[in-house]
Amino acid sequence: MNPSKSVVALVAQLTTQEKIAQLMGVWLGYAEGGVVAPEMDTDADSAPEFSTFAAHGLGQLTRVYGTKPVLPAKGLATLLGYQKWVRDNTRVPIGILAHEECLTGLAAWTATTYPTPLAWGATFNPNLTRAMGDNIGETMAELGVHQGLAPVLDVVRDARWGRVEETMGEDPYLIGTLTKGYVEGLQSHGLYATLKHFAGYSNSRAGRNLAPVHMGERELNDIFLIPFEIGVLDAGVASVMPSYTDIDGVPVHADPHMLTEILRERWGFEGTVVSDYFGVAFLLKEHGIAADLADAAAQALVAGLDVELPSGDAFLAPGFLERCDSDPVVSAALDQAVTRVLIQKEALGLLDIDAEIARLEALLSQAPETLDPPSHRRVAAQIAEESVILLANDGTLPLQDREGLRIGVVGPNADRAEALFGCYSFANHVLMHNPGVASMIDTPTVLDALREEYPQASVTYAQGCTVRELDKTGFNEAVALARESDVVIAVMGDSSGLFGKGTSGEGCDTDSMDLPGVQFALLDALLETGTPVILVPITGRPYAIGPYSDKAKATLQAFFPGEEGARAVAGVISGRINPSGHLPVSVPRTLGVLPYSYLHPKLGDPSGVSSIDVTPQFSFGHGLAYTTFEYGQPQVSSQAPVDGVIETSVEVTNTGSRPGVALVQVYGHDIAASVARPMRQLLAYTRVELDPGQTKDVAFRIPTTRLAFTNRALERVVEPGDVEIWYGLDVDHPATEKSVVTLTGDIARVTMNWVRLAEVAIA
Repeated sequence: MNPSKSVVALVAQLTTQEKIAQLMGVWLGYAEGGVVAPEMDTDADSAPEFSTFAAHGLGQLTRVYGTKPVLPAKGLATLLGYQKWVRDNTRVPIGILAHEECLTGLAAWTATTYPTPLAWGATFNPNLTRAMGDNIGETMAELGVHQGLAPVLDVVRDARWGRVEETMGEDPYLIGTLTKGYVEGLQSHGLYATLKHFAGYSNSRAGRNLAPVHMGERELNDIFLIPFEIGVLDAGVASVMPSYTDIDGVPVHADPHMLTEILRERWGFEGTVVSDYFGVAFLLKEHGIAADLADAAAQALVAGLDVELPSGDAFLAPGFLERCDSDPVVSAALDQAVTRVLIQKEALGLLDIDAEIARLEALLSQAPETLDPPSHRRVAAQIAEESVILLANDGTLPLQDREGLRIGVVGPNADRAEALFGCYSFANHVLMHNPGVASMIDTPTVLDALREEYPQASVTYAQGCTVRELDKTGFNEAVALARESDVVIAVMGDSSGLFGKGTSGEGCDTDSMDLPGVQFALLDALLETGTPVILVPITGRPYAIGPYSDKAKATLQAFFPGEEGARAVAGVISGRINPSGHLPVSVPRTLGVLPYSYLHPKLGDPSGVSSIDVTPQFSFGHGLAYTTFEYGQPQVSSQAPVDGVIETSVEVTNTGSRPGVALVQVYGHDIAASVARPMRQLLAYTRVELDPGQTKDVAFRIPTTRLAFTNRALERVVEPGDVEIWYGLDVDHPATEKSVVTLTGDIARVTMNWVRLAEVAIA
């Protein structure tokens, strides 16, 4: 992107100090809240006054709405005041860009809280992530916010990792397509989304947060970069955030290969690269590759980083300004970064600070009292409804309401609204540090929703235990309730939080695949009563629930389904909602198989040379419904050019007695490649709504880039040869026989101009 004459002139006008100021954020007022970012507590006491920090201008404001409870009008007034100060007190007045977290909705008081991203993955529905992104962008726009730090594109490899809940699953193509919807929806309001964490963060040793990552260039290219490539090239995202981690010893925040060669030279990215919070300072404090903070700042800037967030810890360090003036390489990087920042500020209207002030004054005059309108709740409800996964069912579900039915509701997540939210929700990210402050959004618990869903039945409750404590004193009450009930609904799972304050979430990693605390022991006690048990884990990761799912009459999995999630769970139990969610991650049998990905080569399959069976309890793509689907004989093109498209179609029929949604999944396998390739790979998917007895023809055009890989020369190519194609009920259970497609021609090197996304037509 070439800068305008205005931007070129502005860069020439700025002093070095003013240029650096445009590359920093400032986080004001966070000393009064809780710890919502790593090592934030160590810097809280030294947070500067705004007038000191912004004396030479300011790049970004960090989380005016998302640090402590702030109503819309107050937040707008705060933003307005900061913009006026910059206009009146700086030599070259440039408007400040305001950013916020927006992973499960805008992280602001009273704003709609959507399901967590793992639930987005369970929907397999990019149209819903687009609608959600549109809603979030609308809210951001009416609050004067310019940039959102979402979505998360990390590919799940180890369910022990606390941030699994923030991801969309273990398949990079699924993540990429859902990302495209979210980014396009949010950026349709003239705002900027931010892809994170670029890249490989989720492949950490032992599933630990902010731990070293070791992988080869091939695995990085073929798995972890795919969603980012789609986000940059297909969604046109405006910003990217590097990962905290180091890959094979090189921290991403200071890696020119990642931030310049791949992102800008290979993909042509023209937006801004913004640091993860304190990520530049971590080059000194956590990675030990810098002599001091000034050196850390210089390394990051030269590597391709543009903006330090949340504040200027490294960019303001003694010696950095002098380094920018004396070192021509650092000076050139500084000019390049400030140019990119000002190009985006110009597009946002921030170079005309008077116009921005007028805009904020107009917004303030009509500031809403709540950020949770009915239209946004409807989207939150639809995502929740489409994300609930029926893992197992012996016919007990749906459970019909009737006079005299006695439903016992047990478990630590049955009557706790916060159990429905992820760690980046305002409730669990901010309000947990502000006890006594109400969430200001209507969030029925599962118990509330079941009582609403079953007006004729008797619905009673006993907690039994908490999520993570080892106290069993509530078991007797829960067991007594179970004995008096016709059916027990056991609502178990996680408590999402930050840095050890939860069992799921950032910094809340685990060394067990058992449900936390004594929940399995409570389930044992409930099952021993002989009363039928319906198991409902509400979690941020897939737990090894297999033995209990086998004994329960039915199992529903919900991944932190948001403010409307309880009604979605209750609706699936009653049958008001026909479940259509499918697993975006595999459910492991044991801890010992981790890390695990279904995208493994032949040596990763179970075999006679190892005593460990890695087969999941429930596979990627698995999900049952209250109806059945039958697949016809697929039509698959026998040949396709290596740089072309594979065409395939299949008829799908609803053979049950009620309307339902079939998730049509196309898988493939490169039979003989020059490097070991996955035995099963999702190539395309779509949701198909079918009435009872109805048949639809589903046709796909699958670009051969779906079969591209990094060869021995580390070039991303499509090779000629035979490829197996089939339709699956999930990744491990075929719905059709396999067909063979021959890719013809010479080896083709993939470029950014190739098509990456499959097309679908339903008739």
